[in-house]
Amino acid sequence: MKIHEYQAKSILKKNGIKVPRGYVVDSVQSSIEAAETLGFPCLVKAQVHAGGRGKSGGIKLVRNEQETVSFVKGILNTSLKTYQNPDGQPVNKLLIEEACEIKKELYLGIVTDRSCNKICIIASLEGGMNIEEIAEKHPEKILKQWVDTSIGIKEFHIRNLQYLLKLDETLYSSFRTCVYGLYNIYMDYDVSLLEINPLAITGNNEVLPLDAKIVFDDNAIYRIKDVESLVDDTQEDSKEVLAKSFNLNYITLDGNIGCLVNGAGLAMSTMDIIKHVGGEPANFLDVGGSATESTVEEAFKIILSDKNIKCLLINVFGGIARCDIIAIGIVNAATKINTNIPIVVRLEGTKSEEGRAILNNSTLNIVSASSLLDAAKKAFESIK
Repeated sequence: MKIHEYQAKSILKKNGIKVPRGYVVDSVQSSIEAAETLGFPCLVKAQVHAGGRGKSGGIKLVRNEQETVSFVKGILNTSLKTYQNPDGQPVNKLLIEEACEIKKELYLGIVTDRSCNKICIIASLEGGMNIEEIAEKHPEKILKQWVDTSIGIKEFHIRNLQYLLKLDETLYSSFRTCVYGLYNIYMDYDVSLLEINPLAITGNNEVLPLDAKIVFDDNAIYRIKDVESLVDDTQEDSKEVLAKSFNLNYITLDGNIGCLVNGAGLAMSTMDIIKHVGGEPANFLDVGGSATESTVEEAFKIILSDKNIKCLLINVFGGIARCDIIAIGIVNAATKINTNIPIVVRLEGTKSEEGRAILNNSTLNIVSASSLLDAAKKAFESIK
């Protein structure tokens, strides 16, 4: 689960990390009032769930009221396209933030390194808009410090990072507070990614996060209820939001073969085999092991709302779920939507013969498959 920059900075502030002063606004008038309160020059930042705002015109340093009004009118309630989201995301809110004198821009991030079961703090002397390019072309400039969760972050970790980043001793106190706070947020809030880019050394000789990105582990949201209220559905794929309301696990992909599968592992295997035969999956969708007629029907509707889909592959293994119930859901959904795209179905397990009979007796454009590989091949052939 992603949140906005202003929300991430609020969490940083609650955990003792100093952040720039700022105000969240949603109108031209409130933007002017916030800018005048902070004083010019100040920054106007589009709040969207995507990186690359600076390169895409989503952030501007304004020096007076006229510049503020002009920029706010041009970006508020529009769609901002970035390299991370070329389709664009709605700009419903802006962050008006004080400008700081920057002596140096660093990078600091925290992730879980599953290869060694430790927390990895990633740092770089070259933070800012080009950090992805630096990581790709100059990986030696990406510095790492591992933390064993059994002992937690200690003073020597901070000292190592200070040495790697070549920070003056006068910055140590500010840097120490920042790193400890970030680590505690990462652990206490079940975060999967925490990124500060840039982490600035200011003219006041302080370490200050100028931007903050926090991504939470969706599977742990139930443990941190105060975070759930930070969700902004306008920033998410509408199909994914709708699927969530029916307790369906759905993720949009770039292909043209839709996937309706019961079970996450089976869904992953289905996408792999589609790729193996030369096709491209259009989505990940797991209707769950105990799928019902109604959930299958809703899943069917969500998948086919994607106009890129040229074929639907349904792969169901009847363990807890019964294949005949799944088949009834498929027939009902396809009849209501009145789709003409080919549907390839592989049913195995409980009541699979009854399920296949229901599908065969329908008037739908359904192709039966004997195995998962056979289903993938038939789905790929149908769109060629």
